Amino acid sequence: MPERYVAAILKYMSEQDYQPLKPKQLARWMGVDEEAYGTFRASVKRLRDAGQVVMGAGNALMLPEMPGRVTGFFRQNPKGFGFVTPESPNSNGDLFIPPDAVEGAMDGDLVIAEARKQGRRDGQELYRGRIIKIVKRSENRVVGELKTSDGKWFVLPDGKQLTRPIIIHDVGAAGAKPDTKVVVEITRYPEPGKLPVGVIVEAIGPAGPLATETRAIILAHGLQEEFPDEAVAEARAAVASFDPEDDATREDLTSLTIITIDPDTARDYDDAVSIQINSDGTWTAGVHIADVSHFVPEGGELDASARSRATSVYFPRKVLPMLPEVLSNGVCSLQEGQKRFCKSAFITYDRDAKVTSTRVAETVIRSTKRLTYAQAQDICDGKSDGYDSSVVELVRNMETLARKIQARREADGMLRLDLHDVELILDDQDRVIDVQPEDDAYTHTIIEMFMVEANEAVARLFDSLNRPVIRRVHPAPDQQGEKKFKTFVRAAGHKVPGNLTVKDMQDLLASVRGKPESKAVNLALLKTMQRAEYSPMQIGHFALASDAYCHFTSPIRRYPDLTVHRMVAEHCRGNLKNRPPEDVSALVTLAEECTSASERAEAAEKELTQLLVLQLLSKHLGEVFDGVVDGITNFGIFVELPKYGIEGLIRLEDLGDDWWEVSARTGKVRGERSGRVFRIGDSLKVKIVAVDVAARQLNLVPEKTDAPRKKKGQSRNKPKHKPGNKPKSKKKSRGGKRR
Repeated sequence: MPERYVAAILKYMSEQDYQPLKPKQLARWMGVDEEAYGTFRASVKRLRDAGQVVMGAGNALMLPEMPGRVTGFFRQNPKGFGFVTPESPNSNGDLFIPPDAVEGAMDGDLVIAEARKQGRRDGQELYRGRIIKIVKRSENRVVGELKTSDGKWFVLPDGKQLTRPIIIHDVGAAGAKPDTKVVVEITRYPEPGKLPVGVIVEAIGPAGPLATETRAIILAHGLQEEFPDEAVAEARAAVASFDPEDDATREDLTSLTIITIDPDTARDYDDAVSIQINSDGTWTAGVHIADVSHFVPEGGELDASARSRATSVYFPRKVLPMLPEVLSNGVCSLQEGQKRFCKSAFITYDRDAKVTSTRVAETVIRSTKRLTYAQAQDICDGKSDGYDSSVVELVRNMETLARKIQARREADGMLRLDLHDVELILDDQDRVIDVQPEDDAYTHTIIEMFMVEANEAVARLFDSLNRPVIRRVHPAPDQQGEKKFKTFVRAAGHKVPGNLTVKDMQDLLASVRGKPESKAVNLALLKTMQRAEYSPMQIGHFALASDAYCHFTSPIRRYPDLTVHRMVAEHCRGNLKNRPPEDVSALVTLAEECTSASERAEAAEKELTQLLVLQLLSKHLGEVFDGVVDGITNFGIFVELPKYGIEGLIRLEDLGDDWWEVSARTGKVRGERSGRVFRIGDSLKVKIVAVDVAARQLNLVPEKTDAPRKKKGQSRNKPKHKPGNKPKSKKKSRGGKRR
């Protein structure tokens, strides 16, 4: 079937680092074997006939240029502009839509846009668009807070995407009161000069409490809470039929010392580790992963439910699991002392922790001990009283081997970003009373190293078998991203060479570790990289310095891992050769679904954390905190509060009475009269002046700001000059504002 490769070809050619290739070369890069090449060529022909790919010089395949009209989904920035992501990829990527050309479109709408050339940059055509038709509106339900003023009712939407109030003509039927979180269905979409109109379809509860805000985030991000009855029934049937003594074909590892190491609050334990030191001085690590595929057969209602969720979502005091809890917290969880089915990856290392061999197997294990990260760290630190000697020996061997693996991976180019999140401290009323840095005990790294090694071993297995699976891919930074990163780093006062290598990146990260600008530099490097995503393409994982990588180690909470486990089962049972070739386009579609679900879950988790931190900071108006400048724009300075892991804005007009010269290129704001300079990476005492929880905004001012002074002959009502307008009385000021 030609369809087998259509989506896969477009996906591969849409990658930012794609260079035009001839059909045979492209097939080779995509891992298409000789037997399937005829089908691949038919897919190429179908795409050429439809105008979705074109032949360039030397018969190399290319995406077409941006057409005059583009159909795609509109993604809006809180500042008003947005981008249209074309349904059919082109060589120029997304189409930029300026604020005055949005024409009433909202985030997520399917639109048709007119595209016009706007010159060239770096050898590529630039385009600017205008939306000319809204084909289909996105989800027409919005979550926000009900307000009233002068007898009129309106809802202020949560978040930054939709900033206009929604008019409510009748609140009587919903029975909602002011300051209540509600779900609004839009009945009249915004037109130029008019606000949208809606009706309340659900009153969630009073704004503020954790339960209300969590529910609001769940609804706003379209997450699923309840499982279909059929899926729950399947899960219960699987639990009822489980007999750990029933599968004699599995390797019995119940006599081995095997441990799990997880957070204090974990309830689903899906990975465990064992280590054997062999007589020749080599090491064999066993990474044992809960065999979810045994309980979730492909194609059933339980499988469909897991696929639609694709990931578990973790909120403070609430989890939305991918699988019903009778599985995720029951027979699939590697609980201490209980026999459990696993898929195991065995990796043998030489004395320098270089991999000498790997194998996978279906196994049954019995976890010897369940440890928390803190308990395992105590053992590493010599505090081992009360623990069995075999457990102590295993933990210390794990640490020794993990450090060797880490050293080898870093020598190969693995990047370790220092981007620790904060942990919220809640009281018994579910109120956030403080935050603390995320636990950074080395035991986290120990588990990470073994999980990365197992993921890589399984991916390489299927590469060697020439069978596509859903991989976790992470392309190298493109030239434009690398250029922006170098500009940012130099603005922060660090030297980087023109030809930036991975070793240079590692050295830079090491040089800023523990310094105020560390998080800003780490975050800038993360933004430089292309996003990690799921794909069947053999692209590799740049940050992990891996040429083959997939997710295998968390099938309880990630659907891609479950699909890989099913392929491992076929391999272990000798059935893989009899399995029909995978539909690569279907894998591309599934991978994109999983990527979207993962990003949606991450966005929801981060938004709720941000909201709760803002709630906490709203009680500290007027107080002064330590901050670090981590961004410069033509309208202000972004400052991170390291303790709270949140960013606030100092507007230029709040810096003091001066002409402020802004240079985003050098990452500097300078007052011409005062000579005061703010640079990326600077430590700064800041005062909280305003918190808008609903809009997710934090406004700051420097601790000491000169009071605005009226100059002789100057009216206080004189408009501020706009960025880019040269003030008559100042020769060098550009991009600043005057007070």
